[in-house]
Amino acid sequence: MTSTSCTSGGQTERDDRPGAYVTPTVFSDVTRDMTIHREEIFGPVLAIEPYDTEDEAVEIANDTVYGLAGGVWSGYTERAQRIARRIRAGQIAVNDAGMNLDAPFGGCKQSGIGRETGQFGL
Repeated sequence: MTSTSCTSGGQTERDDRPGAYVTPTVFSDVTRDMTIHREEIFGPVLAIEPYDTEDEAVEIANDTVYGLAGGVWSGYTERAQRIARRIRAGQIAVNDAGMNLDAPFGGCKQSGIGRETGQFGL
């Protein structure tokens, strides 16, 4: 049996504002058989899934039915770009580079419909 750790957050806050708010939450030791790996979570949640090799990292990143956007971070830009080219998503940020608003935008797989902006958006 695998387990995950919730290292911070997870509480729902209610105050004088309408609605409910979840504090930022970090889950560590996530594995591919867990719901948190398989489903989109809209909120301040980070799931940390360890890997040993670049190939395994790419396999984990592509093991989803979604593909709107992703990100790759590395101390070596060329390495990050090489890995980013292997990830199936509509847009990949490298080392948290800002989005190019003139570039085409749209997802892959079950994320997004078509493309917006750029020649592919026409």
